[in-house]
Amino acid sequence: MFARTALRAVTRPVTINRTVRLGYATAATSDPSHFSASAVEAMNPRGVEISKAQRIAEDGFISAIGNTPLLRLKKLSEETGCTILGKAEFQNPGGSVKDRAAYYVVKDAEERGLLKPGGTVVEGTAGNTGIGLAHVCRSKGYKLVIFMPNTQSQGKIDLLRLLGAEVYPVPAVAYDNPENYNHQATRYAEAHDNCVWTNQFDNIANRQAHIETTGPEIWAQTNGEIDAFTCASGTAGTIAGVTRYLKTVSEGRVQCYVADPPGSVIFGYVSSHGKELGERKGSSITEGIGQGRITANLQPDVELLDGALKIEDAKSIEMVYRCLDEEGLYLGASSCLNVAAARDLAVKLGPGKTIVTILCDGAYRYADRLFSKKWLHEKGLWEAVPERLRSYAVLD
Repeated sequence: MFARTALRAVTRPVTINRTVRLGYATAATSDPSHFSASAVEAMNPRGVEISKAQRIAEDGFISAIGNTPLLRLKKLSEETGCTILGKAEFQNPGGSVKDRAAYYVVKDAEERGLLKPGGTVVEGTAGNTGIGLAHVCRSKGYKLVIFMPNTQSQGKIDLLRLLGAEVYPVPAVAYDNPENYNHQATRYAEAHDNCVWTNQFDNIANRQAHIETTGPEIWAQTNGEIDAFTCASGTAGTIAGVTRYLKTVSEGRVQCYVADPPGSVIFGYVSSHGKELGERKGSSITEGIGQGRITANLQPDVELLDGALKIEDAKSIEMVYRCLDEEGLYLGASSCLNVAAARDLAVKLGPGKTIVTILCDGAYRYADRLFSKKWLHEKGLWEAVPERLRSYAVLD
């Protein structure tokens, strides 16, 4: 299903000799009979090679998911003496890494006979999984119903409705409360025919998406020359699936670390080797990551993790601005938490290592906060923005 190939890897700029460049310029701006296809192709040989391999995404949206580029983060790589690479998941057609999980949980429901043509998909989500599901469901002709905490922005609700979803904002209560948005989603699905709750947190089809696609892509793109992988855990599909694949294919050589924001129990649980789950205390500005429990996606692979990295919000905010200024990458806070974790891991492991992380999504859905002076001051994070980069905070 995934039509692209691992050819979308780290690449070096192509140098075109002056004769070829002038030949292209002449061909492109003069009599059409002088047009030279070979000269044009010589200007972009890598792009042509990739296009030939990709061909046509015959199944539309879903077959355009995956095989995203692996980008070298130049400044951080130079600073640490390592090669730090970010998998550009914001280039998925729905804009985030969650496109992969969205497709796989729907596909799993189809294959198990739980979802038939004209059916309804139900999920409890406040973020990218809902957006990914909206795209997948529209491309397949299913109805989508979303339950989310009513603390979420109107912008998120509007976006999901714009994408065709039926959205129910409900009171924000703890998971052990029967009125939690996930439990309401479950009850809705049980009360309707040809209706399935995709259960992103505990549906291991989520994890399987990354065992079958993300992990193999990273291995192929690095030619197996990867030393470590790190990313945060929300549903845990990405960290668990990629860890499982990389540990298996490398026979345990690749080190894998989970990155965790404030207010999450994952850091303590992994650091104590599963002896201390603890209680969820505090909160983070990052969205969609951090947990108060060990999900079914994480449980089978938690023992494979080599450790955990605690990343404070100030580090994530600093990296939002640094990635924009130094790499030209407009990334959300969760992506930048992952980048900060990759940097910390590079320092921990020492020079000469190749470390991969996940660039989950762009900053487009979070700009009204991440680049707002008022919001940053309210959160006590203004000082986290490097002084030389504060001109990027253009919103009052």
